[in-house]
Amino acid sequence: MAPTTCSGLSRFLAWPKSKHLLRITLAFLVATGSACKPQPSADPEPGAQSPPAGPPPVQIWKEFSGEKAFAHTKAQCNLGPRPSGSPELEKARKLITAELERNGWKVERQTFTDQTPRGPVEFVNLIARFGGSDKTQQLLVLSHYDTKIFDTIRFIGASDGASSTGALMELSRVLALDPAFARRVELVFFDGEEAVVQYRQTNGVLTDGLFGSRHYAKDLAATGRNKQFRAGVLWDMIGNSKLNLTLDPESPPQLMQEIFAAADDLHARSAFSISDRTILDDHTPLNAAQVPTIDLIGFDYPYWHTADDTLDKLSPQSLQTVGAVTLRWLKIAAGQKAGSSATPKQYVGE
Repeated sequence: MAPTTCSGLSRFLAWPKSKHLLRITLAFLVATGSACKPQPSADPEPGAQSPPAGPPPVQIWKEFSGEKAFAHTKAQCNLGPRPSGSPELEKARKLITAELERNGWKVERQTFTDQTPRGPVEFVNLIARFGGSDKTQQLLVLSHYDTKIFDTIRFIGASDGASSTGALMELSRVLALDPAFARRVELVFFDGEEAVVQYRQTNGVLTDGLFGSRHYAKDLAATGRNKQFRAGVLWDMIGNSKLNLTLDPESPPQLMQEIFAAADDLHARSAFSISDRTILDDHTPLNAAQVPTIDLIGFDYPYWHTADDTLDKLSPQSLQTVGAVTLRWLKIAAGQKAGSSATPKQYVGE
């Protein structure tokens, strides 16, 4: 599981020799992608969740259920391997869409085709908004829902793909308890996070991996919607029963402080640390598109990209912790009252 440079088999990039080179790399990441062909889904079915009765919960983070998130995670795993372009991933999309629509969200299929080392592949991002309008969102919560393609092992990605997807499905239920709050959040399920062969750059441009987030970020920048978002949180590999979320050291500093403060408030700070090297993940194109985004990723996971990344390695409690901390942060970031909070501590050099 040793990290390598961007030409190797890891999400990690070597530290650039200058900030100038980093800016060039990130600019190229956003520049890649192809034209979007949004296909809005049908209106929610009659069985959609009814509007909540009474006032919304003030401490909404307490409503997040790790057990429900784990059940969604299990349903994803039951489909088997779910690489981009596969029938199994389309089944996963249907499960995700049905659950979000049941909770009152409108789901857009952002479909595009991109070149991969194995030829052209059609990718589909799922973008969910509460109320239908795309003008009210200020915050993002993100996950990828595809799994890495392997020819030699059966890889179901319980933590790497399913855990964050299941948790994001549960988050849709909780946010819907406060419709005004939900309208300020956009949920995105990225296709094509996994490299088809390995993460690589050609002439400074990423040519394998992060297909969905690169396309989404490019579209945000092209339409100007990037300007309406204050910040975003990416979830990846968040199900490990021994939860240890390693944050990118180049995360937006203020956003890192806010996440740590939210974790402190919920006595979960011990589950969060700072990585000793830069992380390449779906947050990278978003930051390049000037949407400050932080990656909550449990990369210190011995079963990463092995056949042993299975449900027995996960814990509903880990999903509960990540969901609750994120909701606590969302509530404060949205400018809504969330109970008393101490002044954020300064976390330096962890």
